[in-house]
Parts: sequence; structure tokens; C-alpha cells
Amino acid sequence: MSRIAHAVPALLPPLPVEQEPAPANPLRLYDYENGAWYYEPNIWCDHRYILGRPGSRPLVCVGINPSTANPAALDPTLKSVERLALANGFDGWIMFNVYPQRATDPNDMHTVPNLEWHTRNLAWLEAVLQEKQATMWAAWGTLIEKRDYLPDLMRELVAVTDAYHTPWVRFGAVSRAGHPHHPLYLRKDEAPQPFDVKSYLDSMKK
Repeated sequence: MSRIAHAVPALLPPLPVEQEPAPANPLRLYDYENGAWYYEPNIWCDHRYILGRPGSRPLVCVGINPSTANPAALDPTLKSVERLALANGFDGWIMFNVYPQRATDPNDMHTVPNLEWHTRNLAWLEAVLQEKQATMWAAWGTLIEKRDYLPDLMRELVAVTDAYHTPWVRFGAVSRAGHPHHPLYLRKDEAPQPFDVKSYLDSMKK
């Protein structure tokens, strides 16, 4: 893993994809005051691909879209992800999302997806799976219903995990519509259960 010392990023304007560091193996580690982090792009901008702590067997939590959290300021969702990952024997964790646009309110997500972001998002996922023995955590709750394009983006994401034979799990009960539980409001002793993500996505076509 390459390692780059870095301070907490300052507020910057949106970052064009062509100016971003490309996905790389080994994944880049950035040093913050509170330790080493994966954080891409490692700059304050309007999108985020990955954020997490290093480990060879990480729990990769898949939400719908990222918040404004960064290594120096985790939000309650990420604190829950970290707690459940460590409590269940994973040696690291990574937050990933179906769509990388930062939006604290999912209603503010683009009505039409930025496909450059989506392509780069999948490339970052593949970089993680090439290097790690990962377990995918389905954790998007009902938010997948916010935009019609999200299930199709999710199917492309699952195709990448299929290529690496990566298992999927959920924590907590599914909703009445079959959606996996969001990381918030889970019991501290919650354990992962297998999640058939392809059957779930097939059910959304009906």
C-alpha cells in the first residue's frame, strides 16, 4: 500500500474526473492525525468514491450516496459501520456507494446520473476487490427508491463483485419491500447474514 501524508482537505470547488488520481493497486493510504485512511478523492469536492480504514479482509459497506464525512469527521452512519465491522471480526472497513455524489439529503441527488462518476466508481470498487478479501454489506435501506436509475447502477456494481466471487451480507431485518437495513439504528451485537443481492434486484424489476 502506498502511503501519502496529508492534512485534512480544505474546501475546494468541484473536481473534474480528468483531474482526479486514477484508481491504483496498491490502494493509496493517506495519513491523518487520527491514523491512516483510504479516501478518494482525497480532497473536499462534490463526490466521494471510498472512505475507510485499511485491512486485508474489510467489510465494504454499500450505501446509496456519500455524505460530507471525511477522515477527520465521521458521521453517525460511518461510526456504526466501523463499530459493526470491528465487532464482527473484520480487520478493516470501507464505505462505498451506488452513486458517488455527496448529498446530505438524498432528495438532492442528480435526476440524471453522471456516468463519468459511475464509471470511475466501478473502477474504484474493482481496485478494492483486486487487492482485498472483501465482504460486501448491502446497507442502502429504502433510499434506492429515490432515483429510477439507482437499481441499474446497482446491477453494474453487482456484476463487478460477481467477477471476484465476493460474498454479500446484510445486518438486521429487511424492510417490507425487501430492502436491506441502513447502518443506523442497528443493535450493537448485530451479526451479518447472507444476502442474495441478485434475487433482490430481480424482485425490483417486477
